[in-house]
Amino acid sequence: MLAPRMNNSWQIKSLSNEQRVVAERLAAELNISVVSASMLVRRGISTVQDAKTFVHPQLGMLHDPFLMKDMDKAVARLHKAIINNERILVFGDYDVDGTTAVALMYTFLCSVVKSPEQVDYYIPDRYTEGYGISNKGIDYAASTGCSLIVALDCGIRSIAEVDYAASLGIDFIICDHHLPGQNIPKAVAVLDAKRADSTYPFSELCGCGVGFKLAQAYSEQNNIPFDSLQPYLALVAMAIASDIVPVTGENRVLAYYGIKMLNTEPAVGIKNLMNIAGIEYGKLTISDLVYKIGPRINACGRIRSGRDAVRLLITDDDAEARQMSEEINHQNEIRRDLDQQITGEAMQMLTSDPDNERRYSTVVCGENWHKGVVGIVASRLIDNYYRPTIVLSLTDGMISGSARSVGGFDIYSAIDSCSDLLTNFGGHIFAAGLSMKPENLEAFKQRFEKYVSEHILPEQQQPVIQIEEEITFSDITSQFFSLLKHLEPFGPGNPRPIFVTRNVSNYRYTHRVGKQGEHLRLDIKDKTGSMQGIAFGKGEYAVPLLNGKNMDVCYELQQNTFNGQTSLQMMVQDMKLTNDK
Repeated sequence: MLAPRMNNSWQIKSLSNEQRVVAERLAAELNISVVSASMLVRRGISTVQDAKTFVHPQLGMLHDPFLMKDMDKAVARLHKAIINNERILVFGDYDVDGTTAVALMYTFLCSVVKSPEQVDYYIPDRYTEGYGISNKGIDYAASTGCSLIVALDCGIRSIAEVDYAASLGIDFIICDHHLPGQNIPKAVAVLDAKRADSTYPFSELCGCGVGFKLAQAYSEQNNIPFDSLQPYLALVAMAIASDIVPVTGENRVLAYYGIKMLNTEPAVGIKNLMNIAGIEYGKLTISDLVYKIGPRINACGRIRSGRDAVRLLITDDDAEARQMSEEINHQNEIRRDLDQQITGEAMQMLTSDPDNERRYSTVVCGENWHKGVVGIVASRLIDNYYRPTIVLSLTDGMISGSARSVGGFDIYSAIDSCSDLLTNFGGHIFAAGLSMKPENLEAFKQRFEKYVSEHILPEQQQPVIQIEEEITFSDITSQFFSLLKHLEPFGPGNPRPIFVTRNVSNYRYTHRVGKQGEHLRLDIKDKTGSMQGIAFGKGEYAVPLLNGKNMDVCYELQQNTFNGQTSLQMMVQDMKLTNDK
């Protein structure tokens, strides 16, 4: 049984008077509508040259990798290892960013060393080692004769582990993008644009992106043509999409060309994964990476081992790739089943709790819930009860789990306020992990709820839909949609535009669809024209529309191809009765 969903708040991104003047000027100079020009202005574009650079990014816009602190040291140490036949271990996290970064660096190093046997890779076990560099991984490096570890998407806080490796005669190059602590590990090189002493022009690279910059720097130093690096951009794009880093600046360039690579020359493993995910060749979007590719790769680390993902990403054998894609897809199905099962159990706990509706937070704990999916379950619960949420599992006498936040609320600080009840915790403002002894659970629930109730703001208690612009259906022209396509790839910092059209009514063929009529196929009109679209989970709005009521709708626009005919349609995000407050 699902709880009623919270009503969404709609917020239109209004332009200042100064910005509106710029939009009108750009519209005239580019011969586009003011609505279209306004979308550019909201993305920081104020000149024709800015617009051209944004919609047509060039690889030449990538920054000099040697601007990154310690890059010269990293390249020198890497080159020394290569020419001296040292064994190199590529170490990375078990999520999409980590596994793509490992696949990138491993493949690159195999192309420049004297023998591929010189390079190995390691992905830690999510449950026995946890996130980041582990002593077990370092011991593996020592036992296999590795004298250099290149760590990707982790390591910036691994001070003790790097010291331990040094005691075994193993050097570290760290390629990370997370915030450092007060001290930096004593590695040979620490590549992280979030270092306090960093002067690199862009600070939002993902872990795979930092690995790409190391490969780029090494190539420049050793006269390796940049063209040989372009296939790796596909991996970087996958990481950018899945790690939810801003798709602005250098990331926009990397993602733009990475998606091009995925649509024209995908590697064997990725191509097979795209096939099994039902992605049409040549039409992959960043949304496909977020919702279809990323979850399958993440499922490896959640269900079995992130090494499976790396094996798929580095193989050049089509038969092996096909087999591995099927296995990874099966792991994702297991993940999905666990997700649904645990979400159902958690929802039952909440709906049977008489005090649930009065709470400002959610904390649920189940026995032997799979720890690989509790973070996903927390997000599912937020969809129904929009509030800071923690989902915990009691396993082997200890409680551990994941936290997810809402609307800018700092869930890390909330957990930190209860730190004396915890054995371990870590994370950031939007997400965190934590563990505790079972006897501390009830006290934690009470303290966490008290902190949230005292600190959460009213505007953080309701989901917000950020609306790009209020438009009429006549604004939706082929030129308008063409500009939308040129704004891709979308993501944080460059969100997919959501529009609102007011006072629409039924036109001809509005009707309910789905097994239980839970969805709505729309055919609606405003005073300027008509549009068709789909509104998932909005079937109940068929009654007022068909009874002559007017609605306000907010929606994304997408192309829909059916029977060889392509048209624009609305993907409705929310609907409200006109003038419904």
